[in-house]
Amino acid sequence: MRVLAAMSGGVDSAVAAALAVEAGHDVVGVHMALSRNRDQFRTGSRGCCSIEDAGDARRAADVLGIPYYVWDLSERFEETVVADFLSEYEAGRTPNPCVRCNEHIKFEALLDKATALGFDAVATGHYARVVTRAASAGPDGADGTATRELHRSPNTEKDQSYVLAVMGPDRLARAMFPLGGFASKAEVRAEAERRGLSVSAKPDSYDICFVADGDTRGFLRDRLGSRPGEVRDVEGNVVGEHDGAYAYTVGQRKGLGLGRPAADGRARYVVDVQTSTNTVVVGPAELLSVDRIAGEDAVWFERPGPEPAGSGAWHDAELQIRAHGAPVPVQVRATAGTPARDGSVSGDGVPGLELRLVGTPLRGVAAGQSAVVYRGTQVLGQATVTDAWRG
Repeated sequence: MRVLAAMSGGVDSAVAAALAVEAGHDVVGVHMALSRNRDQFRTGSRGCCSIEDAGDARRAADVLGIPYYVWDLSERFEETVVADFLSEYEAGRTPNPCVRCNEHIKFEALLDKATALGFDAVATGHYARVVTRAASAGPDGADGTATRELHRSPNTEKDQSYVLAVMGPDRLARAMFPLGGFASKAEVRAEAERRGLSVSAKPDSYDICFVADGDTRGFLRDRLGSRPGEVRDVEGNVVGEHDGAYAYTVGQRKGLGLGRPAADGRARYVVDVQTSTNTVVVGPAELLSVDRIAGEDAVWFERPGPEPAGSGAWHDAELQIRAHGAPVPVQVRATAGTPARDGSVSGDGVPGLELRLVGTPLRGVAAGQSAVVYRGTQVLGQATVTDAWRG
């Protein structure tokens, strides 16, 4: 196959490209330039997409003996990932830019361009597995179509199936994750060293790549401006001030700047962000616990049941609400629209989902987060949280 290897300049993507070459594919490396000021996008292990990263990717491609190109996707990145990040915070929601990057950049812009250029697949350094399930014969005896499933990586610390769930089955059919069989990052680094790749000991990047200094609140303030407002408790009493409600997220405890402690002396958390009045509402921890979650824009690899969406049937599954959060047991049902607390379903039939927790409630679930549904290690589907409440 002709394979386009996405090379970020890190050890994971370099080894993924090497394994694609070793498997006999015709591989071309490409580095995505996502920042208009790339020299400012790395501070130690923070950020990515710097000139240094592009150079590291080129050196890895030279060692592997494959062609290498840099594609400027900075405008698309700004218009989708960064714009979504800002608009979601401005709307009082909690976005996940890594999910949006995989959706709009790696498995939309990059994959679509690769397909247009005649490549059969895109290989990345994500930690996830693709399992191909053989198709059963149809009622007429003819062979069906094999199904590709997205599964967790055996490297549980680095598993990235959560942020990949948004890609859906059509794009999964054209994706390769060569690191799917590695159980640890140490194994990947050893592979890089054995192959003479200079990035074998390069530190991992972390945090939001376009907020290289880690100051998310400062980034939001620079882009959205100062918008002073009030912090109130759940009884409506003013207990502090803020410089912009957009900088707060449900479940937040630190940096609230409260003028006086709660009457009972207990810690307070953000329980609501009311953008219409520019008000941040704080309350006790128990107000963060939810056992019902609704989501919109659902993407299914495999529906949890055979019946059509909107039938009302519930199915057992597991839910992960954060990139490295622990999965929790739930019951899930697919909906033909976005479910509401009163049981109604709104929208124009765009797929949604509804979840009810089995056992201990979750804390701090915020609108805008990605809710990913699993059956064991298999990803069933994903949706963006619209609401969470106690049933």
